[in-house]
This record gives sequence, C-alpha cells and structure tokens, in this order.
Amino acid sequence: MAKSLRLPVSGGTLEDYAIANAPLAAPERPAGGHAFNRVAYAAAHVVVDPLADNDPWLDRNIDWERTVAFREYLWDLGLGVAEAMDTAQRGMGLDWAGAKELIANVQSAARRRPDALIAYGAGTDHLPPGPGVSIDDVIQAYEEQVAYVEEQGGRIILMASRALAAAAKSPEDYVRVYDRILRQVRQPVIIHWLGDMFDPALAGYWGSRDDMQAMETAVAIINDHATKVDGVKISLLSAEKEIVMRRKLDPAVKMYTGDDFNYAELIAGDEKGYSHALLGIFDAIAPAASAALQKLGADDLAGFHAILAPTVPLSRHIFKAPTRFYKTGVVFLAYLNGFQNHFQMLGGQQSTRSMVHLAELFRLADEARVLRDPDLAVSRMKTILATAGI
Repeated sequence: MAKSLRLPVSGGTLEDYAIANAPLAAPERPAGGHAFNRVAYAAAHVVVDPLADNDPWLDRNIDWERTVAFREYLWDLGLGVAEAMDTAQRGMGLDWAGAKELIANVQSAARRRPDALIAYGAGTDHLPPGPGVSIDDVIQAYEEQVAYVEEQGGRIILMASRALAAAAKSPEDYVRVYDRILRQVRQPVIIHWLGDMFDPALAGYWGSRDDMQAMETAVAIINDHATKVDGVKISLLSAEKEIVMRRKLDPAVKMYTGDDFNYAELIAGDEKGYSHALLGIFDAIAPAASAALQKLGADDLAGFHAILAPTVPLSRHIFKAPTRFYKTGVVFLAYLNGFQNHFQMLGGQQSTRSMVHLAELFRLADEARVLRDPDLAVSRMKTILATAGI
C-alpha cells in the first residue's frame, strides 16, 4: 500500500504528504520489569461501542473489552494507568455513574496483574455546582467517591472539584475540605491541580486567580498532610510554575508533571530535582514514553531526549487551545494505530477538532515516529478524509 495521501492545510487547500519515518519499535518487556527511575502514569482514554443503539450525546456506550485491553497494553509497556480522569472524558461525557463502572471493570483486571500500577480519580462530579451547594455538601461528595474507590481496593487521585471552585469563598474553604478528606484516606493520595485551560469551571482554584498565590495555599495543605499525600499532579502548562512548586514541596511528596507542553525537560529535571509523570499524552505516545524512560533509567539522558523530544510538538498540537478538547486527538491517534476500529467518542466529542487539525496531527505523529503501522494509519486517515469530501 502506498504510504502517501493528500492532506488539507490551513487556507482551504490540499497538499501531498508521504510517510517519512519508520515507527519507533515498541520496547520489549524485560524479564525483571521495566527499569524506570521515575514513576510514570498514562491517563487513559475510553473506547466506545459505536454499534450501541442509543443517544450518543446522552448515553454511555463503552466497549469494555477494548477499554481494558488498552490498559493491559499500557501496563505491558511499564506505564501506570491514571483511571477515570479527564482523559477518559470525566466531566465531558463520562459521569460518576459511568466512572464507577469503569473503575470496577479496570480494577478487576488490575487484580490479576501484580505489576499493575493504577490509581483512580475521585472527585465531586455527581454534585452539580450551584448557589445552594455548601462546603459540607462538597465534603460529603468527596467522601462518597473516595469511599467507592477504597471499597474497590484502589488508590486515589483526588481530583479538583467544580463544585468547590463555585462554593468556596476563600482559601480557608479549600483548607477545610482537603483537611477533612486527607485525614480520612486509607493510603496516600495524588492531589490533582487542573488549570482552567483544561476546565474553565476550575478558574480560581485554591482561592485565587493568581497561580502563585493559589500555589501557596496548595503547598501549605499538602505539606501539612505530607504523610497522606503521595504526590501532586500539576496541570498548568507552565514549566516555571511547576518547578517553583516542586521546590516548595515536602521532600516526601512527589511532583507528577501534568504539563503536556514541557514534560520532557521536567521529567529529566535539573540539579535540584525532577518530576515524575502523570500525563494524558502518554496514552498517545506510550511506546516512546516507555523507551525514553528506559533510557533515562540507564542514565542515558541523550537517548531519553532523542526519543521524547520529537513527541513534544505533537503533544503541543494535541493540547493546543481550547485545551479541554485534547481528548479528541488522543482518541484519533488510538484509531490510527489500531487500538479501536472507529473514531467515535462519548458525547460525540470526536467533532471538537477540525479536519485541518487532524491532518496536522497525522504529520506530527509521523515525525514523532508514533504511527506504529504506517499502512494502516494512511488507510484510516483516508477514511476520515473521505467523510469531509477529500
């Protein structure tokens, strides 16, 4: 099959494009396990069932077999799974009822694998924000979701709360909520600070629209409960802010980068420290992430950057503003790479990016060497282009 096609470009024209790079070989699973010196989670997407007879904007239609199989693929590469997070369309197609079903199904698979690193998002998304919602309501909502994850035997990623962002009147309200929850959890959690570029409803989180002021509140809460916090995932798309916060944390608390723009340099670190990883882009570039982390674990920093650096332009494109629509690019790449046989998403979210955007994603994925079967990728790209009359 010819590895060439015509792709749209900005301005309404088409150009010829030919696959230029061989795919990166997926690293083999070592007998003793992958030798990483960073903890690395991939926030994983869900695969829908396109044949479900329902209303796709309103109903859940998850293909559990393929969804779980994708988690197995990530585990085989040595990556952990951050489950039921925003990459799984939490709050944008996946509600709490669906998240509970997802957590139960994936935790069942994880129990069969001693090497399965996994943590689950617990938040308050079943509590709609509104003027009648109190701080006590927010606490109760968090407690309900935390209890469910713990009943399943899972570890917790404490997600940012839209309801808390709407109800809080001051930083002290955040202190009250997190103090209450962290005192109760059975094992250390990962706290997630998700910036408003990912979710506009979280603007002003930690009680301030100034990120540096908000950081002071967050750091104080985390350090006061350091024995109950495994780490914090910061998703502000700012390497500078992440480094500042990283250096303020209690030494026992990990920094998990959620910066899909600058992850390579943040994971590599500097003379004063480094970040671990909890990234949505690791879903899309899992083989490259695994291979790069193997290099880093072998003290081959040049090899690490040689593999990971070409993926950064791809990630910046997938996560470009409006950043909350990045899930479309992640699922599109999963389709191109054969992990699902369709390009459909919960809530019809496949429609949030343009054909020009998807075409550029295809080019950048080739440059990053993450099209694992170029023939298949070209064929599937042509199928998508045909729906736009190309």
